[in-house]
Amino acid sequence: MSKSVLLIVSGGIAAVKCPDLIRRLGEKGIRTRCILTRGGREFVTPLSLAALSGEKVYEDLFSLSDESEMGHIELSRSADLVVVAPATANILARMASGLADDLATTALLATDKPVMVAPAMNVMMWRHPATQNNLQILKDRGVMIIGPEEGDMACGEFGFGRMSEPMDIAGAIEGFFRLEGHLKGRRALVTSGPTHEAIDPVRYIANRSSGKQGHAIAGALARLGAETTLVSGPSIEPAPTGVTLVRVESAHDMLAACEKALPADIAVCAAAVSDWRVASEAVSKLKKNGSAPQPLELVLNPDILATLSQPGNQRPALVIGFAAETDDVIAYATKKRTSKGCDWIIANDVSPQTGTFGGSDNTVHLITADRVENWPKMSKNAVAEKLALRIADVFGQSDTDGN
Repeated sequence: MSKSVLLIVSGGIAAVKCPDLIRRLGEKGIRTRCILTRGGREFVTPLSLAALSGEKVYEDLFSLSDESEMGHIELSRSADLVVVAPATANILARMASGLADDLATTALLATDKPVMVAPAMNVMMWRHPATQNNLQILKDRGVMIIGPEEGDMACGEFGFGRMSEPMDIAGAIEGFFRLEGHLKGRRALVTSGPTHEAIDPVRYIANRSSGKQGHAIAGALARLGAETTLVSGPSIEPAPTGVTLVRVESAHDMLAACEKALPADIAVCAAAVSDWRVASEAVSKLKKNGSAPQPLELVLNPDILATLSQPGNQRPALVIGFAAETDDVIAYATKKRTSKGCDWIIANDVSPQTGTFGGSDNTVHLITADRVENWPKMSKNAVAEKLALRIADVFGQSDTDGN
């Protein structure tokens, strides 16, 4: 690929994954040069990074030999991409504040290249308003954020804050290089998460969708240069970098937001929209009153995928739906693609034993008019990257045909 990364390894336990990240980047033909912080050195040695990267590892801002061989200015601009992994709460805060008190933060402040960070920290540190504020500042500056994932942590807790796996980070980096800006000038619309259909002021009908997959897809499209609008139902997933997030509650709200976001070249309907809503929402909380509950009258919700797929001037050139099934996944999804009128369907099994709803992994099948592609089990981030690259390939081909 003939691309290079400046990898900044900061002081978190996830630094032990960095040798594997370097190896995976090397397999993709991506050269890596490392800056190792003082804290990072507590978890991984300069020798191990140097052995795998085949490059000198830089540590000290005031090393006379380093400054004579490659000063921090040149080091910060010699790579095609700067990656911070793990990106601890500390280094994110220093980046947001513009501090430059060591080689890593000085290089980050001096670089004129794109920056990508892979956060890794305790779940409470991740949730803290200060961290979220710092992340928003960095997003506003165009910093790309990969992860974090939900899972078990070295501290014994469980939740968001686990650094993405090296394979996923390497995949995101490869995707960035492969089609950097390839969707520039294109508009993308992505739906994500569940919808909440109100029964009364305190109760609603919903489903178990977390929004992980839809949010990941929106982020992947934005990294390829698409002007991306993400219309999301209730979800705790952070807004991806470079994406315009529109938050909604109900299916009606989601459809209205989607129509407002048109025209678009690409529409990916990954949201798990409730099929039904209550015919008449109660204005006050329904009471038990010691008797059997009154049956709820349900009516169909608008079909967002079918609506966006209808022929017309504002129909996106490529409309992709999702089919979350528990039985006969491919058969039902194939019928859905035809009945909805969309171009592609991404089918996946959401049976309880799969852990797909709310989990970090997914096994999907890409169904088009003439074939079915069975993708192996991978993280939702990896699914998003692969799908975004497939979408970019389609538009790359159409651009070539148009010329």
